[in-house]
Amino acid sequence: MTTDIDTTAPKYLRDKYAIIGIGETEYTRGSGVTTRKLATTAIRHAMTDAGIRPDEIDGMMSYSGNDSVQSPMVAADLGMRLNFYTDIFGGGSSTENLVGLAIGAIEAGMCKTVVIFRSMNGYTEVRIGGTGARAQAPLGGDRLHNAAYGWFSAGQNFSQTFMRAMHDYNLTPEQLAKVKVAHSRHASQNPKAYYKNRMTVDDVLNSRMIVKPLHLLDCCVETDNGTAIIVTSAERAYDYRHTPARILGVVGRCCKPGNDITLHYQYGPISRVAAWYAKDLLWPNAGHGPEEMDATGSYDAFTFTTALQLQDYGFAPPGEIGDYLDSGAIQLGGERPNNTSGGHLCEVYTHGMNMVIENVRQLRGEVDDYCPVGPDGKRQHTYDYETPGPTEGACRQLKEVNLTANLGWAYPAAASALVMRKG
Repeated sequence: MTTDIDTTAPKYLRDKYAIIGIGETEYTRGSGVTTRKLATTAIRHAMTDAGIRPDEIDGMMSYSGNDSVQSPMVAADLGMRLNFYTDIFGGGSSTENLVGLAIGAIEAGMCKTVVIFRSMNGYTEVRIGGTGARAQAPLGGDRLHNAAYGWFSAGQNFSQTFMRAMHDYNLTPEQLAKVKVAHSRHASQNPKAYYKNRMTVDDVLNSRMIVKPLHLLDCCVETDNGTAIIVTSAERAYDYRHTPARILGVVGRCCKPGNDITLHYQYGPISRVAAWYAKDLLWPNAGHGPEEMDATGSYDAFTFTTALQLQDYGFAPPGEIGDYLDSGAIQLGGERPNNTSGGHLCEVYTHGMNMVIENVRQLRGEVDDYCPVGPDGKRQHTYDYETPGPTEGACRQLKEVNLTANLGWAYPAAASALVMRKG
């Protein structure tokens, strides 16, 4: 896979950029503060993590669904003078997409170091679907079409793809529930996770139906939070506090044919998602294949989104994702753990940022679990994945992790992705 690519050519930016800082606020329901405050707090934490000064960051990017704050306001609060900024519209798949665009901005000479943030009061203010502040907005545009069919929430909008996938791939509710089971086990090792209780298959199947085929526990948590990551060149990256997470390949909002957010199911195969097309960019550009990844971070707005992405990126052969889930591969201690922090299903809903943050920590060997901190200030990881927190020694750090993949999801017809390596 690696020998037929001339990575010295200018078009290839493999391994030339890195993530040097990560930060987040507390994951809550009821932050009691503005999205501006959440953004500045998360960025300050990322700056402290990296050991970088405000005057060393000259680029800023963010994304939102008209539910957040703009970069110039945040930069002013932090004492930054920006050479470049952009705020885009979007949710899922934006994280990996903006990492790629940050690389492009730096490569073009528009700035040297970029901080990317997502700030949202996703529970107390603007909730996804037909509740909260968004429910008061007048209908317009595509929402006029959606309303006639009751497609107000993401689950309602994606249900056609999910139902067809169960038919095409012989997926059972029990197999899909194992995504929630795995992620809840990981969240039980995570002091930050909003939901820390371990779930069973029966717990998922016995939770109430939201929209067929989604049970309540097939769906992600809603929270208030701010998150941030800092991207710079590999050349600069080693001037800062941590060993950087080196970026090998990025895909930004790759689309299925048609790519209509509301009519995505009309373009066949219905059960095929954009990852099928994104994989042909991701793996050649990264110089590695899915079989080489040590951990994955998939966008788990629903159990189904994890399953369909893992299959179409090539982690399981077509039609065999159910067997992959049955095998326990995605659990800590399995072949390729997925969402080791608990992901969107259990840890927090950040529109993808927390899974990138978690994989950066995994690559550093510095996951913040319940393991004791030694005299050197570093956690003494036990690799005990069976004992749940808050028992001391409950661990989610992987023993060997050199390569990770993040799989972003906007909707069935659009996907982003990111491959990183240990620096």
